[in-house]
Amino acid sequence: MAIEETAKPNRGKKLVIRNIGLLLSGDLEQPILDADAIVAIDGVIHAMGKEKLLDTEGASSVIDANGSALVPGLIDSHVHPVAGDWTPRQNQLGWIDSCLHGGVTTMISAGEVHLPGRPKDIVGVKALAITAQRSFAALRPSGVKVLAGAPVIEQGMVEEDFKSLAEAGVKLLGEVGLGSVKDGPTARQMVAWARKHGIQSTIHTGGPSIPGSSLIDKDVVLAADADVIGHINGGHTALPDVQIRALCEDSQRAIEIVHNGNERAALFALRTAKELNHLDRVILGTDAPAGSGVQPLGIIRVIAALSSLGELPAEVVFCFATGNTARMRNLEGGLIAVGRPADFVFMDAPQHSAGKTLLESVRLGDLPGIGMTMIDGVVRSERSRNTPPATRVPKIVQ
Repeated sequence: MAIEETAKPNRGKKLVIRNIGLLLSGDLEQPILDADAIVAIDGVIHAMGKEKLLDTEGASSVIDANGSALVPGLIDSHVHPVAGDWTPRQNQLGWIDSCLHGGVTTMISAGEVHLPGRPKDIVGVKALAITAQRSFAALRPSGVKVLAGAPVIEQGMVEEDFKSLAEAGVKLLGEVGLGSVKDGPTARQMVAWARKHGIQSTIHTGGPSIPGSSLIDKDVVLAADADVIGHINGGHTALPDVQIRALCEDSQRAIEIVHNGNERAALFALRTAKELNHLDRVILGTDAPAGSGVQPLGIIRVIAALSSLGELPAEVVFCFATGNTARMRNLEGGLIAVGRPADFVFMDAPQHSAGKTLLESVRLGDLPGIGMTMIDGVVRSERSRNTPPATRVPKIVQ
């Protein structure tokens, strides 16, 4: 486990990645790119294409992908961080570092709800959100970008509260419904205030997650009109199929599928989104840490499940955890494109998989082997301690 200050730009640093066997863009419009090399400068993608056509001279760092696939750093759209790389819910250290070894380079808080004695008065709610936003902006556990500071709304909050939170740098709301605001009209007003001041919202969907929480059904979700329909497959208990379908049909907001939810409901939501031609709305999260623990491989497990059981090409499902989330969440990362952060995961088919390539193995339901992760052009982990061993792994040349 490593806790590090937010990285300062290394001016003039040039990274070259060569021998890429497969390049996934994260973009549903063109999920596979015809390129075998990437050049990044100062942690930002500068060029990509065939190596012989790129300027690779004067590189500060060179990575030989050794024929493995290069994928945008995965984004977990739904986590519950508290302080650094510790979760009091499971009293576990190093959970974020473990997720990095599962290919996650960015995490988005759905509320710092597991803080022991979490304040529920308005002053305390705002103070906790600002503290979380400040602390994770200043420190990156193992280099992972954790976007935190997500207050859970409570009765009595007024527009000025959202304005002051936004002015302090808060850009997220925690899951609507986890606090005392559980009715549609009140939630809708507060979500609108948040949106007016540039704060994005997520709503809890389904049955209560832990004792003390409540059912949030499709009527409340539709009335609230939050930006993200949080864990549409339940966290953990899902709504009836007819309600899940209504959320997909009657809302245009992000459809979030999580690891810590109902697997059958996840597939139903996916198939409904596909039927409606709304795959661009699907994003992925883990909803961890939670009562079911920490899942370092949660995102790639959901990718493998949705591809194999949902009968979608693996390259399409990878977009749910990369480019789709980046677009829905207004993030710079999540895509391999010029001008985007050099956040990468090197993957390959696991050894002895029935699938001979990364995409074949994921389509068959196997978890990929991860050989390296990079964040802002800096190597953050080499061969994963958590995934099956990859058939091919990258090498640091210089």
